[in-house]
Amino acid sequence: MQKIRKAVIPAAGLGTRFLPATKAMPKEMLPIVDKPIIQYVVEEAVASGITDIIVITSANKRSLEDHFDYPYELEKKLEEAGKIDLLQEIRRIAGMANFIYVRQRGPYGNASPVISAKHIINDEPFAVLWGDEFIHSNPPRLKQMIEVYEEYGKSVISAVRIKNKQDVSKYGIADVEPVADEIFKIKAIIEKPKPEEAPSNLATHGAYIFNPDIFKHLANIKPGKGGELWLVDAINALMKENDVYAKEIKNGEYYDTGDKFDYLRANIEFALKREDLHDKLITYLKTILK
Repeated sequence: MQKIRKAVIPAAGLGTRFLPATKAMPKEMLPIVDKPIIQYVVEEAVASGITDIIVITSANKRSLEDHFDYPYELEKKLEEAGKIDLLQEIRRIAGMANFIYVRQRGPYGNASPVISAKHIINDEPFAVLWGDEFIHSNPPRLKQMIEVYEEYGKSVISAVRIKNKQDVSKYGIADVEPVADEIFKIKAIIEKPKPEEAPSNLATHGAYIFNPDIFKHLANIKPGKGGELWLVDAINALMKENDVYAKEIKNGEYYDTGDKFDYLRANIEFALKREDLHDKLITYLKTILK
């Protein structure tokens, strides 16, 4: 079985939920404390064994490429100033993986960036992780999924339980059949169902592992809602001829950092994990809560 070494990160969206902040700045570069969102996604992939990161971009996304590059002038300044810790961190970011950048082609929709990466994927299994959301977990979400792929050899989608029943209408909810502990075979994915029509509370989204046969189905899907190409349509077609599994992520916390409240929550929670910020932030939060 081929090892999964490539990950596609779609980052071509307009970031309209965060306007005007994203008018000239990619939403994926918004910081969680002092690290951009997309770096958390890349670090998860690398910690899971990925060596090649394929970022699907569009206009005004140059800062994504710059972030994962070697900035000679900055490195020189940090070295001269004796800021060795920062220098090492800047070099670590650039050296984490092989970075490949591809401009998105075709209609809008979350299937388009995957289609745009086809010529780089070739005949290998690969991962897809969105560039503006992530699950913080130990072991990493993608590593948990790769273990399922290596056991069953089938496509795998990450899954989380939606605690509030009313929130199921925000996600693709899976109709599933249990296979093993926290592993399910997906019978269907219902996009944003009404709470009373949801087949479960298991949301399948955020990260995917595909065999290359997904491209056959991506080539045949038609524009759907909003005239866009939807990845779920290709997945549903794939499930008619091959099994697709869901891996419920354990020890994980999901952050949809494209949502304003979740973005703020992520900043607060990650700041509280840091020794240099924890006590100051706790004191401040207690003060404003009075």
